Amino acid sequence: MINNTNFDLNIYILNALKEDIADGDHTSLSCISEKEIGKAKLIVKQTGIISGIEIAKQIFNLVDSTIKFNQILNDGNQIKYGDIAFTVEGKAQNILQAERLVLNFMQRMSGIATKTAHYVSLIEGSKAKILDTRKTTPGMRYFEKLAVLHGGGQNHRFGLYDMIMIKDNHIDYAGGIENAILKTNNYIEKNNLNLKIEIEARNFDEINKILKIGKIDRIMIDNFSVVDCKKAVEIIAAKYETEASGGINENTIKDFAFTGVDYISIGALTHQINSLDLSLKAF
Repeated sequence: MINNTNFDLNIYILNALKEDIADGDHTSLSCISEKEIGKAKLIVKQTGIISGIEIAKQIFNLVDSTIKFNQILNDGNQIKYGDIAFTVEGKAQNILQAERLVLNFMQRMSGIATKTAHYVSLIEGSKAKILDTRKTTPGMRYFEKLAVLHGGGQNHRFGLYDMIMIKDNHIDYAGGIENAILKTNNYIEKNNLNLKIEIEARNFDEINKILKIGKIDRIMIDNFSVVDCKKAVEIIAAKYETEASGGINENTIKDFAFTGVDYISIGALTHQINSLDLSLKAF
């Protein structure tokens, strides 16, 4: 799980259950006895990477702690059509109350994990690492970034609070690169913060200015061509971490990876995905 003290998983799940159930699952309450015991299995219907099993376990536990959860697969496992991720046994009414929330999480998370794993496979043999971004669904960031980890990627900063990231608008509002970097360092020192600093470079002139000033940890090489990205990495010469970003896709990512960059950030990991087809069936 992601270590984020600002997020309470149980509260999020309980709110999601309240949104779905409100004053009662009237379909199940009307046609299924409260005493009816049932079994169900999570069936995989597409090839990919599974994600969200631990979340599913927590959902069932919060709905009814007496439901027996038999875990078969682990988050991050490769899956194929017909695989069974887990089975559950307990009160049928309660299994049905949890069903849709479990599927909503797992289908989206597995889609993200699968897409991430695909991007990771495309850069195999390079030293580059795949990063996500803050381009996440509001309220779903914890789960989406967790899915990226299950797919073999790495998390960029979780939010605005756990890393300094000086982007183009910050630079412009601050009055230039030098002002932005120096003010940021003064702020960190004044507030006794232990935060890494990343700064975006839009061209070679900005890279040279950043190198002259220093006092940062990573340079984002933003919207450069593959040729220019390689040149930028050579200019930076491992003085700072490097991150390629902007418009990188499946067709170009391998070329960017072999420019020598340390990281490649891909917003599409979390905002342009297809959910994986999963189903919870009684048996």
